[in-house]
Amino acid sequence: MIIAKEITEQAFAPFGQLVRRPDRAGQSIDLVKELANLRDHAGAKLSVVAVASTELPLDATQMERHIHSSQAFIPVDCDRYLIMVAPHGGDGQPDASQLHAFIVPGDLGINYKPDTWHHPITALGRTATFVVLTFIEGDKSKDEQFVSLPEIVKVGLAEA
Repeated sequence: MIIAKEITEQAFAPFGQLVRRPDRAGQSIDLVKELANLRDHAGAKLSVVAVASTELPLDATQMERHIHSSQAFIPVDCDRYLIMVAPHGGDGQPDASQLHAFIVPGDLGINYKPDTWHHPITALGRTATFVVLTFIEGDKSKDEQFVSLPEIVKVGLAEA
């Protein structure tokens, strides 16, 4: 079982960036260098996505990646959510022995670096709504890749 930990900038840095909300009127948080589109002919796709709530422990069976694009998730209405990431193994697939699971508060966004293996976003507590920014070509086989994990990975919380 993998125990999900509270997310920190340092722990998430190999996989992307945290996106904090402005804390006062007139302030803005801008992502420029953090957004990556590695194909000249791909365009921005901005989506608003509702994600049903899931209870932990969770049985994770697959991972995904966007080889040529960063992917930002900005919560609009969210209690908290779970993300799971993994580095590449020697075969280019997610290294299941190095999976990391994080609990993210609903007022904090994330931006995955291009080619980052991650589990589909998982809302906790209640249904959540996110704004999602990805750069796409329009051919799903070139825009995203889904793979099955070699075995089911159970993700839970530390015992209180």
